[in-house]
Amino acid sequence: MDELIDILTPDGKPTGKTALKSEAHKNGWFHATVHIWLFTADKKILLQKRALTKKVFPGLWDISVAGHIGAGEEILTSAKREVFEEIGLKLDEKNLIKIGTRIHQVKHENGIQDNEFHHVFIAELKVPISTLTIQKEEVDDIKLFDLSVLKSTKNLENVLLPRFHEYYCMVCDKIISYLN
Repeated sequence: MDELIDILTPDGKPTGKTALKSEAHKNGWFHATVHIWLFTADKKILLQKRALTKKVFPGLWDISVAGHIGAGEEILTSAKREVFEEIGLKLDEKNLIKIGTRIHQVKHENGIQDNEFHHVFIAELKVPISTLTIQKEEVDDIKLFDLSVLKSTKNLENVLLPRFHEYYCMVCDKIISYLN
């Protein structure tokens, strides 16, 4: 979906301008996203298999839920909205624990330039995944993996991307710290 988003400066400040997501990706304009990593008390991590129709990383097992923050939308509102849209889970703001903001800059072969500020959250998944409903346009499947997959150096087929290993390790450490 090509939504309207706020354009940011390279240091994350609002410019006061908005653009369609496709325009921001075409021109490499900075903008904000949310990443929500859902984990269970028994040290599992929920990953989503990105739909094969996605323009970047199709078919990859990736972040539990991620999405762009809409123009004028609050970060927590966006995080709750994305979780509900992609997997049908309602979370309260108190369930979302912000663990950081990450600058992400990647130029993809298809011309998309991701210059993003990822607002990264963790949240405990307290319901069986069988009760979740996936948004077919965005998500092909969801599955619980052992939390150790985030720190794995094995090149698992279509599970996460080795170039973001440091990021995954940070997320894993924050989840383990929370659980302890």
